[in-house]
Amino acid sequence: MGEEERKEIVAAEVEAGNFSSGGETSSKLKDLLRKLGISAQMIRQIAIVTYELEMNIIIHTDGGNLKAEINSEQIDIIASDYGPGIEDVDQAFKPGYSTASESVREMGFGAGMGLCNIKNYADQLEVDTEVGAGTKIKASVYLK
Repeated sequence: MGEEERKEIVAAEVEAGNFSSGGETSSKLKDLLRKLGISAQMIRQIAIVTYELEMNIIIHTDGGNLKAEINSEQIDIIASDYGPGIEDVDQAFKPGYSTASESVREMGFGAGMGLCNIKNYADQLEVDTEVGAGTKIKASVYLK
């Protein structure tokens, strides 16, 4: 499959603040990747990236969507959200830095490792953000 044969395999709306649905998209994607014969190690890497992107939408935004596109060379996980944008992208990638509310932290989320984990497990990462307008993150994992 070449670039022209890129296929969307998952697309989901992610609701802000809906912690009970957190991880659903990641789980759905894991099941699909197993059926496609992707190795367990690659699935784990992709699932971590997907879960972190999904939870960032739930924790930090007014909602958004998550989709996965695949071809023979890579899978792209694309998260787009509705506001508030990331004020300081460099700071947001520092381990432990978080803008999560105290109530979110009390639930065990918002430890400031989401973007760090995404960066560690993605082979390529693009962040497009505008304060007040939202963020789009594309994390690519090469299918080795």
